[in-house]
Amino acid sequence: MTGRLEGKVAFITGAARGQGRSHAIRLAQEGADIIAVDIAHQVETVPYPMATPEDLAETAKQVEALDRRIVTAEADVRDFDALKAAVDEGVSQLGRLDIVAANAGIASFGAAVDLTEQEWDDMIDINLKGVWHTTKAAIPHIRAGGRGGSIVLTSSEAGLRGYASAGHYVSAKHGVVGLMRTLAMELGPESIRVNSVHPTQVDTAMIQNQGVYDLFAGKEGATKEEFAAASEAVVLLPIPWVEAVDISNAVLFLASDEARYITGVTLPVDAGNMLV
Repeated sequence: MTGRLEGKVAFITGAARGQGRSHAIRLAQEGADIIAVDIAHQVETVPYPMATPEDLAETAKQVEALDRRIVTAEADVRDFDALKAAVDEGVSQLGRLDIVAANAGIASFGAAVDLTEQEWDDMIDINLKGVWHTTKAAIPHIRAGGRGGSIVLTSSEAGLRGYASAGHYVSAKHGVVGLMRTLAMELGPESIRVNSVHPTQVDTAMIQNQGVYDLFAGKEGATKEEFAAASEAVVLLPIPWVEAVDISNAVLFLASDEARYITGVTLPVDAGNMLV
């Protein structure tokens, strides 16, 4: 059976682990070749361990095990020249570009009045400006193909509502929605669709760490079980969090021809969080 993305190439940022790796694998399962980019080192203001070069190599190994091609690069989405070079090289090797999953992002926490300049700047530069850089580097290649394409921006439920202790994150993720809607309007005449996905808590290293446990449970030294109970209380379905593949399935749908007339949409994958 032919995959839903057979013969297409997808560019994914933050691809070393978590949602990004899941996207790479899921899209490869449906026939796509992959351009995978990740910073693969620590950002000082991020309070949990970030991905490593070994993580990015593991993503490549898993995609290749599916008999798909993959080109990887260590690049910071804050650095447009490095990101553009990674995309250009990937297209040079793989021949085309059809899909973008702008997934790279970080999380940190603190009351808005207490955030440092560096915490604010890192968040906006990675979670918003980095998304713009990703699309700016990719769009010329999609246009060059003349076949249209699909761009999926990873926002968050925090892109659709407010949260205390995350003003910089909420601001960046709201900004992603504005960028998505603008790009959808600008690129629609060329059959390039642009949408955003809005996950609730996803079972990755970004939430499975002590800082998030403490924030959700409202106390220091909270356990994973206490975090799970607090997280389950803010969704409708009887689960504490979704899995990375649940977001990947949404990205796959939006990238596929099944969504050929869907553009400018904010798609929650939130277990009903927006109704709580």
